[in-house]
Amino acid sequence: MKFQRVLVANRGEIAVRIIRSLRQLGLESVAIYARDDQHSYHVKLADYAVCLPESGAQSPYLHIPTVCGAMRASKAQAVHPGYGFLSENHAFAEAVQEMGAVFIGPSVQALRQMGDKIEAKTLVRAQGIATVPGELCELTSVAQVKEVAQVIGFPVIIKAAAGGGGRGMRIVTEEKDLATAYEVCRREAQSYFGNPAVFCERYIQNPRHIEVQVLRDTHGNGVHLFERDCSIQRRNQKLLEEAPSRYLSPEQRAELGARAVKIAEAVDYCGAGTVEFICESPDHAYFMEMNTRIQVEHPVTEMITGIDLIEAQIRIAQGEPLAFSQEDLCVQGHAIEVRINAEDPDQGFIPTSGTVGALQLPGGPFVRTDTHLYSGYILPTRYDSMLAKVLAWGPTRQAAISCLLRALQELRIEGVTTTARFHERLLQHPVFQSADFTTNFLQQYAKDFEPEIYALESDEAAAIGLYSQL
Repeated sequence: MKFQRVLVANRGEIAVRIIRSLRQLGLESVAIYARDDQHSYHVKLADYAVCLPESGAQSPYLHIPTVCGAMRASKAQAVHPGYGFLSENHAFAEAVQEMGAVFIGPSVQALRQMGDKIEAKTLVRAQGIATVPGELCELTSVAQVKEVAQVIGFPVIIKAAAGGGGRGMRIVTEEKDLATAYEVCRREAQSYFGNPAVFCERYIQNPRHIEVQVLRDTHGNGVHLFERDCSIQRRNQKLLEEAPSRYLSPEQRAELGARAVKIAEAVDYCGAGTVEFICESPDHAYFMEMNTRIQVEHPVTEMITGIDLIEAQIRIAQGEPLAFSQEDLCVQGHAIEVRINAEDPDQGFIPTSGTVGALQLPGGPFVRTDTHLYSGYILPTRYDSMLAKVLAWGPTRQAAISCLLRALQELRIEGVTTTARFHERLLQHPVFQSADFTTNFLQQYAKDFEPEIYALESDEAAAIGLYSQL
C-alpha cells in the first residue's frame, strides 16, 4: 500500500527527522501538537498540523483517543510513532489498525511479546540465546524473591516485568534489604506501568551495554546493521552512543548480529527494532530487551552504513522488500553521538528552561545535528530535556572524537544552560579515549568531572538503585 499522508505521533527533533524523510519520499506529513507546543519547529515544517485538545492530567501526546481523533481529522493513512510516547504501546497500534490505517512499526503481537520482559526473555531462552541468570516468572512474595536470590547469588536486581528506562528496578546486595526492595519495585511498577509484576535476576557488575540494530520486512527478509555501544550512561539514561564498538571483534560482532536477527525472526518482527545486550565480557553477552521502535541513537548507525532507517521503516510499512541483503552491508568508519540536554551539569544535571537566543549549529565535513531548536524558541517545561543530538563521523574512532570535539566547540545555544561543555570534557577523558569503560564509568570517575557529577556520589541515590543496569 502506497501512502499519501502520514501522521507523525511525536514532537521535537524526532518529529522533524521523520517529516524530512517523508518529504524526501514525496509523502505528505501531519504534525500533532499540544497547545504549549504550538511553536515547535515540527509544527512549522509539516504539510499539515493538528492541535490536540488537553485530556486532563495526561499529556495529549499520550492520550490514544485524542491522537486517533487527529488521524481521523487529517485523513492520514499511516502513523509514525517515533520513540517514546505511544511508540511501544500495543493498544495504540491496535487502535490505529482498527481505524483502517497502518502503524509504522511491528505487529500488535510483537509489541505485546517484547513489551513484557518476562515473556520476552522466556521466548529468547527458547531460541537457545542466553539471558541474565534468574527466575523468569512473576514473583508474588518476598519468600519467592529470597529463594531466587539464594540460588543465583548476590547482588541481584529486582525488575518490573513491564518496565524500562530505569523505572521499577532495585539492586540488592544483602538479603536483609530484599523485602523493602521488592515492595518498592511493585509499587513503582504499578505506578509507572500499570502492572505490579516483578522478577529477579543476577545483577551484572561493571557491564558493557551493546545494542544491535535490526530491520525486517513483511516478506521474511531480515538484516542487522551492526551494533552501537551505549555504555556511557547516567542514572540509566544514555549520554553518548557510538558505532561500531571497540569492545567486539569482527567475529563477535557477526555473532551478536546473527542472534539479534534470530530474535526478530522468532516474533515475526516487522520494521526497525533494537536488540539490547548486557555484556560481562565480549564472549558473555546476555539478552536484555528489545526496543520495538526507532531509537534516539539511530543516526549513529545511519552514519556508518549509509542507510536511512526512517525511510526503511516507511518503505517496509508500505509492503516493500528490503533493498539490500546482509552481504551488502558493511561498517564504514566510526560515528559518535552526544545528547545535548537542557540540564545544568554544575548543579547535578537539574533541568533548565528559557528562551533560545543566538543559535549556532556546528557544520563542516562529517558533522550532523538533529534538532528542533531555532532562535526565539521558548522551551516547554513538561517534555523531555533533550534539545539536540550532535554527531560526527571519522575513518577511525580517534578521528570521530576529534571531529565531534570541534563540532561541540562551534555549538552555541544562548539563553539555555545545556550539557554541551560536559560532553567536551567527557570526550577528552583518557579512559573514554581508550575505549576501556563500562556502564559505571561516570560513577567510577566522578571526581574527574566535579562539580558536574557530584550528584552521582549521593549515598541516597545509590541506595535507591539509580545506577542499576537498564
